[in-house]
Amino acid sequence: YAKFSKKYCSLSLFTCTGKVNRITTVTIMFVSSLRRTGARAILSSKFSLPPCRNFAMGAAAGGHIDDELLEKLGSLSTQALVDGLWVMGWPSAQIDDAKPLHPSHKCVGRAVTLNFVPARPDIAQDKPAGGNSPEYEAFELCGPNEVLVMSSCGKMESVGGDIKFLRLKQLKIGGLVTDGSVRDTDEIINYGFPCFSHSTTARQGPAAMQPWECNGVVELSGVTVRPGDAIVGDQDGVVVVPAKVAPMVYDIAHGREVIEEIVKEELIKNPGPPGKYYPFMSGKIKVDSPLGQLLATKGITPENSNQFEGSANW
Repeated sequence: YAKFSKKYCSLSLFTCTGKVNRITTVTIMFVSSLRRTGARAILSSKFSLPPCRNFAMGAAAGGHIDDELLEKLGSLSTQALVDGLWVMGWPSAQIDDAKPLHPSHKCVGRAVTLNFVPARPDIAQDKPAGGNSPEYEAFELCGPNEVLVMSSCGKMESVGGDIKFLRLKQLKIGGLVTDGSVRDTDEIINYGFPCFSHSTTARQGPAAMQPWECNGVVELSGVTVRPGDAIVGDQDGVVVVPAKVAPMVYDIAHGREVIEEIVKEELIKNPGPPGKYYPFMSGKIKVDSPLGQLLATKGITPENSNQFEGSANW
């Protein structure tokens, strides 16, 4: 049987051969900040306890994106990714309040999320202190293929600055994205990792909000982000690619970029109004249209592309 409490979890295992000849008790001590779901998952995986679920709560992560697919997504523009999600019928995926801190900043990585909540005395008291704070838990999950996504309580509230973000530099983080603001702008730019925020500020964050949860589902500018989603940022903004549909989004978006390059090449070669070929909708290109005929000369047909009418596979 398993017995839980706020301070610890204990598991007693009984082994029998006809009659009890040995009782083995294994006690696993957990820090009080360990979430109940984490404790259950660990015990279930090691000791095969009956499956448990949280009341009215689904899984935080929606899937896994491997490094190869992540690199492919990062090779595309945010516009192409938005278009790919749009034709699939998914809601808006661009975080409008996240702009690059420097013109050179581009990022791609799996989301590690951090949620802030408005400051309240009991929140400050109950939040794990020091190095056990949720924000530092999130930091340590980051590396070159991760982007830290910080959900702020206000556009001008500070999610951090120089001293805190030094650790992100040390971890060689893939990027930081927030719908709030950051402090110590010059130092962050010097750290060299891509940073996308609403703005910059001199305010102190703890006066307005506290970091509360690491790797839960968060919302930024009306866009939902789950841990493990692909985060892609460039000069046009930041786009969230849900892990569950990332392969299909890449397939559609990559196909669009190939076609757009062909159209641009044709318009440079034969100047004229772009309306002959553009804009177009993925999955709706007619074979006998000027664009369809142009693509056929490049070997792109419904047999090898999902961009044509009747060939969409989403």
